[in-house]
Formats: sequence, structure tokens, C-alpha cells
Amino acid sequence: MESELADFLRTRRARLRPEEVGLVSYGARRVPGLRREELAQLAGVSPIYYTRLEQGQSTNASASVIEALARALVLTDDERAYLHDLARPRPAKRRRAPRPERAARGVEQLIAAMVDVPALVLGRRTEVLAWNELGHLLVGGHYDREAPSRPADRPNLTRMLFLDPHSRELYRRWDEQAGLAVASLRLVAGRHPDDAELTALVGELVMRSPEFASCWAKHPVQVCDAGTKALHHPLVGDLDLDYQVLHLPGDDGHRLLTYSAAPGSSDEAALRLLRR
Repeated sequence: MESELADFLRTRRARLRPEEVGLVSYGARRVPGLRREELAQLAGVSPIYYTRLEQGQSTNASASVIEALARALVLTDDERAYLHDLARPRPAKRRRAPRPERAARGVEQLIAAMVDVPALVLGRRTEVLAWNELGHLLVGGHYDREAPSRPADRPNLTRMLFLDPHSRELYRRWDEQAGLAVASLRLVAGRHPDDAELTALVGELVMRSPEFASCWAKHPVQVCDAGTKALHHPLVGDLDLDYQVLHLPGDDGHRLLTYSAAPGSSDEAALRLLRR
């Protein structure tokens, strides 16, 4: 976690210019952004202490110091929460033998009843634990309908986005979608630093996708719980769907992802056509 904290601080320091935070710039700068001593001055901490923090040589910074750094770095609310996760990680839980995850039976029954709404149940690593008929047809029709029930080869939305050509073609604004996916995964990684499966997923994507590796290195952080996806479906063409992510009860990080179209729109008609 020390290296993640150091990387995050460096990327956020590099994006600020002195004049943006009320400082006068003196002399040529070898790299973009604020100097360490400038950021330390803005945060009210010693340059030596900040340097140790950014180099991963100091841990357990106080909440007041983290808040001061967040203000100095002009962080968003999502970035601020992420910085706290990195700087003051939660105590590691007692390790138990991993059990294959699956969606709760009641949630599976719920999405099966949502016949007009594409719906998926996701694990915290964006693995698909269940999908209803329309959800399957919308985002993974080229996958086996029963694949989410098999932990060994169940689909993962982030892996599909970066490594599956069919899934890549589904998004008309792929670059935007890819950035949001990485930013969301970064948040999860900050909250669960000991998740071996998540670490393995990130390692695989860094090795196999230069685009993922480049975006991951920039350390984007953003909660992506609602918005609009611009899709190009191979069967029904272009459609713009609103999506909503609902966090399910429990501490396993399961989420319900649903898509919807404006009533009376061509997008709604396309969903009806897809279901038929």
C-alpha cells in the first residue's frame, strides 16, 4: 500500500501548477506540477515528512495530515476517500479458505423477474455472478448463458472491456468507458489491498493490455454508480441506456447493475426487439 500511496500522491502533485494554488513559480521545472516542498508548504507539513510519505518511508499518517494534503492537492470527494483508504488501511481480516462467490438466491430471482430490464449481479472485482436474459443478450450474448454460475470461467466486465474484441465493439465511446472502469477498480483496490484475486486481475490486465496499463498508471479514481452508456449492439444497432448501480446488503461488495431506456424512445424499442 505504501507504493500505491506514493504513486497517488505523485500523480496528483504533478497535475497542479503553482499559479493554480496561489504560488509564484521560480526557475525552470524539470517535471510538471508542484515541487514537494511547495506541496508541503500548502499542507502545513515539513518537507522532510512529506518526502518520506511520498517515498513510502512513513506510514499511519494522522487524519488531520491526510485532510491537509487532500485540500492542498485539490482532490475530489472520491479521491479524498481513496487517499484515506491508502494512508490508513483497514486492519486485514483473518484469512479463511476462499469460497467461490455466487449471487444470493433471492437476488437471482429478482433479476429473473425483471424481464424488461437488463440486469446483472457483479462481485466487487466486476465479475458477473448472475445476469437475467436481457442482461445477457445486451452485454454478453456471445458468452454461454450459464457462464456466471461457473467460477472457473465466469465473465468479468473489466476483462471483457479490455481483452474481448466483441465487448470492445459494444461501446461507441470506448475510451471513456475504459477510463471509468479503471477509476472504479482503483477505488476497490484501495479498500481491499489484500484481495489476491483482484491483484491477479490487475496484473493480468497490465500485462495483456497496454491501454489498461497506461490508464492504471495515471491513478484515476471515481465512483461510477450512475450515468449513460452509448452502445452499438450487433443485433439492434445504436442505443443510449441509463445505468444504475445498487450496492447490495453485506460486506462482500456485490452490486446490482441495471440498464434502462427513456419511455417511448427508440432505445426502449431496441430493448424490446432484443428481448424478442
